[in-house]
Amino acid sequence: MAASIILQADRDKSLKRRHPWVFSKAVKQVKGHANSGETVTVRSVDGAFIASGAYSPDSQIRVRVWSFDETEQIDAGFFLRRISAAWQVRQQLFDLTKTNGIRVVAAESDGLPGVTIDLYHDILVVQLLSAGADYQRAHIVAALRQIFPEQSIYERSDVDVRKKEGLAPVTGWLHAPRDSGEVTIVENGMQILVDVVNGHKTGFYLDQRDSRAAAARYAKDKTVLNCFSYTGTFAVAALSGGAAHVINADMSELALQTAKRNAQLNRLDLSKLDFTKADVFKLLRQYKEQGREFDMVILDPPKFAESKAQLMGACRGYKDINRVAMQIVKKGGLLLTFSCSGLMEDSLFQKIVADAALDAGRDCLFIERLSQATDHPIASYYPEGHYLKGWVCLIR
Repeated sequence: MAASIILQADRDKSLKRRHPWVFSKAVKQVKGHANSGETVTVRSVDGAFIASGAYSPDSQIRVRVWSFDETEQIDAGFFLRRISAAWQVRQQLFDLTKTNGIRVVAAESDGLPGVTIDLYHDILVVQLLSAGADYQRAHIVAALRQIFPEQSIYERSDVDVRKKEGLAPVTGWLHAPRDSGEVTIVENGMQILVDVVNGHKTGFYLDQRDSRAAAARYAKDKTVLNCFSYTGTFAVAALSGGAAHVINADMSELALQTAKRNAQLNRLDLSKLDFTKADVFKLLRQYKEQGREFDMVILDPPKFAESKAQLMGACRGYKDINRVAMQIVKKGGLLLTFSCSGLMEDSLFQKIVADAALDAGRDCLFIERLSQATDHPIASYYPEGHYLKGWVCLIR
């Protein structure tokens, strides 16, 4: 019989709204014994069933809910149903002949806390970031092998957040291993190289798909500075949209080499591309001092805030980098600016960009709001699923 987590009085309100987390301070008592990752029942102070979920004794999030249905068993069939349902949604959203790099499962938003699954053509990448997800690895892989019988499966559970769950990093092939983790995906007519073994996150930033399409729409005849360029896919999109010239700027030599390969893969004119290995913060200031300007600047930095304690510092960082970026945008030019910090709310990010414009002595018109792509949905019960914010700004 599963152990029971008894909640403090009046600490079940969020669960009644179907939010899938139980924090440690909400727990009054643990009845029975549960190992890390095992399924437990969550009950109110009077013993009434609320949910079943994965127990994580090392985490501040003590239980992550699998199901609010008392009759539902958390077994192989459960994971097959949940992953199948998530995949069915994606199949309705995409023409796989035109886009075959897709987030199949977006963790809590697809009812699978701690589970991220990305499809890159014929490789699935699994990221298991919670104790429960890690514990259920075999069931998750079995479901994937049934739904995607032709795909290799690679695990990229090498994110620092696993430490909070008492878990060590795990990487490696789980099914049909290959000599290389490189794969080519298609996205809105572009071909993109992805390295699932060595690349960022699960190999690539699928969440920026719609933003890359926006960059292509705005880029015609423009000079473009692509900051934090990674493997240069914003540049590929901009050049495909008719950009006059693009600079990819990134600290990683390997990323810049892949960016060049991506340009070649799409048969783009390399004379319209520069690859600059540089600290973007210093490079922006250097361009400002030189009086250099661009028709369009793309600012897609890494996450600045990993915790609430870091949020104020992140605000200063975003303001500073947007201020300098605006100062090197030609009057009438565009700034595409993003924040992937989940703790940064939409309204706060917009205010930061507005304050940056004030400090830069420029006017900023917010002309298009950008967000994470449709395969990164936001469940009504889990607003934390919204993390990527972006704006297309006209700078005057």
